[in-house]
Amino acid sequence: MQQVFSIRILSVLAFAAASMLFCPARVPAQTAPTAPAIVPAVPPAYKEITDETSRTIRIPQPVHRIVSLAPSLTETIYALGLQDRLVGDTDYCDFPAEAQLKPKVGGAINPSLEAIAALHPDLVLVTKNLNRLETVRALEVLGIPSYATDPHTVDEIISSTQRLAEMLGAPEAGTTLAKDLERRLADMQQRIAPLLPRRVLFVVWRDPLISIGKDTFIADALQHAGAQSIVDSSQNWPQLSLEEVAHQQPEFLVFAISHSDTTGSPEIEALASLPGWRILDAVRNRRYALISDAVNRPAPRIVSAIEDLAKQLHPEAFIEKQPADEEKTDKPNAPPPGSTSSAIPAFRFAADTLIVIEDSACVC
Repeated sequence: MQQVFSIRILSVLAFAAASMLFCPARVPAQTAPTAPAIVPAVPPAYKEITDETSRTIRIPQPVHRIVSLAPSLTETIYALGLQDRLVGDTDYCDFPAEAQLKPKVGGAINPSLEAIAALHPDLVLVTKNLNRLETVRALEVLGIPSYATDPHTVDEIISSTQRLAEMLGAPEAGTTLAKDLERRLADMQQRIAPLLPRRVLFVVWRDPLISIGKDTFIADALQHAGAQSIVDSSQNWPQLSLEEVAHQQPEFLVFAISHSDTTGSPEIEALASLPGWRILDAVRNRRYALISDAVNRPAPRIVSAIEDLAKQLHPEAFIEKQPADEEKTDKPNAPPPGSTSSAIPAFRFAADTLIVIEDSACVC
């Protein structure tokens, strides 16, 4: 009996051993690979600001790609040292010379929306004085934000430049430029403040005769230069008759010439031979002041044009004082005490062409 029991135990042990040899070990279930966590894309940051026409717009931050639709704005971008961000401008953006090498999007009045979109700008710069509201609305439909400027005086041109720099993330550049322009204007004002303003006619177009209105930034620029326009019109670009001008008899005629002009202007010199113009004392005496066309653009360069005009209208204010020992040497040639001179210096300037402001390239 005991022998049979032992045999059964051995059989059970043998079966167990066989089971361990031929039955595969239980493998734990394989864990499915964990999918990588999906990190949501960080949306670009936007800043909500109000432009100079009181429009509230959302601008991506930072602004890397800019398209300018006005020559004045292109000049301002260069003056701020941000030209590397300028990816396109208009056919009339010609200053500085490097601006002519930028991709062009057509004219300021009717730019190519396709060309603008192809440049993938973060922001388009426009100015109320030149660009059309239809262009701004079309850009909105394309999802392209636009920032509008609208300066009306020289001081507003400077503050507008500073706001633009701040909006583009370069406040230091705007502050530095603004302080320099304000310093130059203050120095000039100190020189000419004791002098009476010269009465001038700013000639935009000769035939028909077109000048500037009293509320334009050009009229304000003339005042900064120690000049007073004889035109008292609320229109920006009033048309005048030579009879009206003759009645006023301006002391000087002011012409803006292209920065590329380096030769004389036969057209200006020929005014003395034209019957209508000969009745003006300024024409008979060749009292012409020719300044840069920077005066036509609300950009920082306008201060240079103002300085140039002030020196032509008030040369006596810019004569540097001589040292005391030189003054003693010059005394014998000085006019007798109490003598005065009413003669106005006659300037004889020349330029290649008269300033021309076309519909598609008007003052901006």
